Amino acid sequence: MNEPRKISLEADGQTVTGTVESIVYRNDENGYTVCTVKIPARIRGREDLVTVVGNCAAIWEGEELQAEGEWVRHKAHGQQFHAKTITCITPTSTEGLRRYLASGMIKGIGPTFAKRIVDKFGEKTLDIIDRESGRLREVEGIGESRRRMIKESWTEQRGVREIMIFLQSHGIGTAKASRIYRQYGADSIAVVKRNPYRLCEDVWGIGFKSADAIALSVGIPHDSELRACAGLIHTLRAEAEDGGHCFAPEPDLLLHAQAMLDIPVEILGQALEQEYEKGALIREQGRIHLRDLYRAETRAAEKLLRLMDTPQTFPPIQTEKALAWAEAKMRIELAPLQREALCNALRSKVSIITGGPGVGKTTIIRALTDIFGARKLDVRLAAPTGRAAKRMSEATGHEAQTIHRLLKFNPSQACFEFNAENPMDGDCFILDETSMIDIRLMDQLLQALPDTVTLILVGDTDQLPSVGPGNVLRDLIASGAIPYCRLDTIFRQDTSGLIVRNAHRVNHGEPFETRAGESDFYFVETGEPDKIIARTLELMTRRIPLKFGMNPLTDVQVLTPMRKNLLGTENLNDVIQAALNPHGPALTRGISNFRRGDRVMQIRNNYDKEVFNGDIGFIKEVDEEDRALIVLFDGRPVRYAQSDLDELVLAYACSIHKSQGSEYPAVIVLMHTQHYKLLQRNLLYTAITRGKRLVIVVGSSRAVAIAIRSNQVRERRTTLKERLHGGSR
Repeated sequence: MNEPRKISLEADGQTVTGTVESIVYRNDENGYTVCTVKIPARIRGREDLVTVVGNCAAIWEGEELQAEGEWVRHKAHGQQFHAKTITCITPTSTEGLRRYLASGMIKGIGPTFAKRIVDKFGEKTLDIIDRESGRLREVEGIGESRRRMIKESWTEQRGVREIMIFLQSHGIGTAKASRIYRQYGADSIAVVKRNPYRLCEDVWGIGFKSADAIALSVGIPHDSELRACAGLIHTLRAEAEDGGHCFAPEPDLLLHAQAMLDIPVEILGQALEQEYEKGALIREQGRIHLRDLYRAETRAAEKLLRLMDTPQTFPPIQTEKALAWAEAKMRIELAPLQREALCNALRSKVSIITGGPGVGKTTIIRALTDIFGARKLDVRLAAPTGRAAKRMSEATGHEAQTIHRLLKFNPSQACFEFNAENPMDGDCFILDETSMIDIRLMDQLLQALPDTVTLILVGDTDQLPSVGPGNVLRDLIASGAIPYCRLDTIFRQDTSGLIVRNAHRVNHGEPFETRAGESDFYFVETGEPDKIIARTLELMTRRIPLKFGMNPLTDVQVLTPMRKNLLGTENLNDVIQAALNPHGPALTRGISNFRRGDRVMQIRNNYDKEVFNGDIGFIKEVDEEDRALIVLFDGRPVRYAQSDLDELVLAYACSIHKSQGSEYPAVIVLMHTQHYKLLQRNLLYTAITRGKRLVIVVGSSRAVAIAIRSNQVRERRTTLKERLHGGSR
């Protein structure tokens, strides 16, 4: 940070200089800021507050600011100073220091401690924190742990400020600069100058375009081999992330990379050979694989074949006796296909059970758990998400875990504790919601299984495929190497229920069935996007609570196909939060305010916190003093510092893709032609099957018809099927 120094304070036609009074708006991604600046009385005879708008690397309340630009009169907000450049200077007055420290920039200091510290040390405050932090213990309420937190945060902020100033000139905003600093520390600027493309691999949230812009601005040639190599890797990763592909044909890869990078194909070819030699890419039969995806597919296939070839350690189960015992215990009579699925699972080392909602998959899981349990076998139940695992536990009466928790991530070594060298204990493993599991996670799970276990995979192939690369469940079935049974008889259906029936109707390409009066399924015809939003708010705030007694904050989930546009998750979350939870203390990140009671979603795997992409929680506490949130995930409290907030988004509305594996008491599904590119049968089917007691589809009948009619399942380029088929016995 700059050394404290006095500056002249003025406000004329080209310059505004004063103290930052408040941050009105701040976009951490690009540094765009709206703030009020106090001009002291000695300039104009009275104190003025002026609005300054512009981009700056970092800014905090209490800092002294100097901005150069011009005055503009905004139609709605009046006179503003639009700054071309903004320079911030560490405050020197005691009042400025109090506001500066209370702004939340330093962990462990909020308004109360800011006042105590400045009252104690006055204008020497920042020197004390920087050079004599041990003296902070002289302040009431500050012990060794808080002193250490303050000192570490101060050091980090100073480093981040230097990096922000450097990176802002290259188009990188505050949030990303903070992550870069946390990854590389004092070496950040050197790393970025030497090879900015490392950021794509090492720093979450920084993509190729950002890294490429930095690279070009720091002087890396447009047609350099470094850029060509990074572009090829990025093209393959984009194929995996956007399309779920595990490889690209070599000609396609070169053409796509050339179109994106504008580099001669000869240079790209040389870069490709270099990446083969390094082992970053694998070439096989004209297909180009990222090394990790190649290993995941090959190892998963080898492990599955080995599982099927290795005998069980426990004596064979007499299936007919076991079936009769299970039926008597559960007081039901199993249907023929259910009996077939159970027999497959009891006789085979690896088997698959698939089918839509209400066809009895959960009944079979419960029967298998009881049968294996009666034999004193060690049975493990798991699912990809916390909510799916919780439903599994409730249905069977046995503990179920997420796959991540089952594998036990070790933060100190950045890997799972259970793996091929350290396999898990257990005789039988039953996985639910298998359609959600991508090839990387399936490989990691399979490597951690002993060869002697029985593995049973349960899922619905008609749902959306995994968010990550691969098409695991479909490939396993299509290979013909693994016994499977598809259930198609609907059991979970009462006389008035339409949720399950309409899910199957959609899956068969048929229109909704609706009826007048009481129901658990409604279609609300609404054409215009703004009217769809208005009807959604009316349903959440008034109609659903009054008619069904549900709490809109905890029981009702809005599902939409997209993130952007008027009916996307970002806008919907702001609108719904304003209607349901508009007041109270909040922490702000970018344009989002996080308040107590808000429903939030984790958007990346955080193994340290044991919270994973797609997990839903509720904010229990907002700590304005320490600038932190406490979020409850299935009753477990997790702390988020201000710097962690980029891992959270509001979740009153979420994308249908993100809802996979979850089930809600009520869902409101938005369907409009605004979502035309994503309107597919499996998307609508997945959305409807998320609702447990109530589903309301709000939107245009044309959009619904397009979705039901569109059944072109997007092909994913994978090799798991052929590897299993080629190795099948």
